[in-house]
Amino acid sequence: MKIKAFTRMPMLVLLSFFHLSLIACRKSVDGFTLDLIHHDSPLSPFYNPSNTPFERLQNAFHHSISRASFFKKKIVNAIQPSIITTSVDGYLMKISIGTPPIDILVIVDTASDLTWTQCEPCIDCFEQLAPIFNPKSSSSYKTIGCNNKICQVDNGFLTCRNNTCNYEAIYEDQSHTIGDLSIETFTFASTCGENISIPNIAFGCGHANRDSFTNNAISGIIGLGGGNVSIVNQMNKEIKGKFSYCFIPLELLLDSSNATSHINFGDNAVVLGPDVVSTPLILREEDPISYYLTLESISIGNKTLPFRSSKISPNDQGNIIIDSGTTYTFVPFDFYANLEKTLVSLINATRKNDPSGFLKLCYESQNGTINVPKIVAHFTNADIELPTTNTFTQLDECLVCFTMLQDDEIAIFGNLAQMNFLIGFDLVANKVSFLPTDCTKH
Repeated sequence: MKIKAFTRMPMLVLLSFFHLSLIACRKSVDGFTLDLIHHDSPLSPFYNPSNTPFERLQNAFHHSISRASFFKKKIVNAIQPSIITTSVDGYLMKISIGTPPIDILVIVDTASDLTWTQCEPCIDCFEQLAPIFNPKSSSSYKTIGCNNKICQVDNGFLTCRNNTCNYEAIYEDQSHTIGDLSIETFTFASTCGENISIPNIAFGCGHANRDSFTNNAISGIIGLGGGNVSIVNQMNKEIKGKFSYCFIPLELLLDSSNATSHINFGDNAVVLGPDVVSTPLILREEDPISYYLTLESISIGNKTLPFRSSKISPNDQGNIIIDSGTTYTFVPFDFYANLEKTLVSLINATRKNDPSGFLKLCYESQNGTINVPKIVAHFTNADIELPTTNTFTQLDECLVCFTMLQDDEIAIFGNLAQMNFLIGFDLVANKVSFLPTDCTKH
């Protein structure tokens, strides 16, 4: 299998984010598709053309470690639900809020519940390129009263003052957003060129916000997790609890000026075909926002390695998080040791050290090629063959490394492993479906 070397692209202006998709369009609010911009792609405001792909992967390593640390604190140490993560190692989305609509750029997070943006009047706001949303300029804006059922959810970050539902979300790095839980019309720029408007979406209108985004193009976060305040659950009437995404391969993300991944909602999110496999989606009581799957084993060639994660899930049900915002995949130490030992015995190539020391299993690759045995992740009722591009990445022209990391307290199925799969979440049937797909055409 050849792993393509990356080339640098010139910096693109922010206004060139979105392009028409090549897929067939449906213009119904019941089903729509949006573009996703990867954090490190040339279309992203975070893109630095002077960074090499190796440097971008180093940054992704640090983001992944930080995000894994957040998940560990949330599960192992039972931190407050108001503590959330700001990792931007994943994808961005353009949305519009209000009437008339104001465009903002937000981080897409499948492990967050609350959707929020900065709002006037700003007591303490960070700098952003887009105009800060002014509720007084929108005819569809309303604050949420204390008696509203969404304010009475026991989620740890909602409070009541002066008959207005307030929120306070504190991030793991101690940045924060504080404001009013409010209702507004959200408008999405469909890949069809149509705007899809959905009214009465609850969101955080932040009047005091401390920045941790390191980029003033970002205005907030859109939460796609499993909680009650999640925009996915709020749009349930329109999308019937269904969304899916398709991540294009990393080498295309960094090597193409117009390549974007996509996220689908409602009717557009249904995953169909003879090669579809589905596995139960598990929402855990101690972490109802993140999405969990049950990984039973991973096979390498003809050898099957049982997956155990007693520290993560005592009964091994819901033992791995599937996450869009973590680049690398995390597995327990002992399991990783078995993976590495098996791969070393089956790969006929020269071992090399990762100069950064981040990745443990690397090989010399003079021509950008490496022969890797078949790797299959065996989830409950779903066997998913992972192409080499999903498990090994080329750090430079002469170095290819395994993209799984070890951690005894958390397991995460990261977005590198998910690329070129159409992955559908059905929150009504409680299942996640996988279909091998050329995501540049979906």
